[in-house]
Amino acid sequence: MLDWEKYSEVADRFQYKARFDDREDLRHNIIMRMAEVAQRNGHKPFTEGAMVRVASYVVMEYWHTEKRNGRLISLNTEIGDGEGDTIELIDTIADDNAIDLEAWLDARVWLLGCPKRLVEIAHKKVSGIALTKTDQKYLERYRQKHQLCLL
Repeated sequence: MLDWEKYSEVADRFQYKARFDDREDLRHNIIMRMAEVAQRNGHKPFTEGAMVRVASYVVMEYWHTEKRNGRLISLNTEIGDGEGDTIELIDTIADDNAIDLEAWLDARVWLLGCPKRLVEIAHKKVSGIALTKTDQKYLERYRQKHQLCLL
C-alpha cells in the first residue's frame, strides 16, 4: 500500500533545493519516483531512510539535467543593482585591464606619508638594483616595526 502522505512530507523537505520556479515540479517528481520505487520494492519495507535516499537522487538528477541543459542568459538581460536601479548583466563583468582607482589613490596617499629612504629602497627593488647591506637592514627593521601581531 502506498503512503502518499509520507511521500509528500519527505518531498516537502527536498523541494527547496530546486530553483524557485521548479520547486513544485521537483516535489511531484519526488513523490512519483517514491511511488514507483515502493511498487517495485516487493515485500520489503519502504523506510523513511529509503525515501530520503530516493528524494536525494531525484534532486541530483534535477541538477544534472539543469547543468546539461544549461539555461542560457543573455548578457543584455537587465538585473537589479541592489540600489533600486537596473543595469545590463554585461556591465557587471570585471575588466582585467582597468585600474583600481581607489587602491591606486590609497597607495599614493600611503607613499606620501612613507619615509623617503623606504621609497628609494622600493625604487631600487623595482629597478632590479641590488640593495646595500644598510638598505637591507633598514628594510628589515621597518618591516619588523610595522609587522602585525598574529595572536
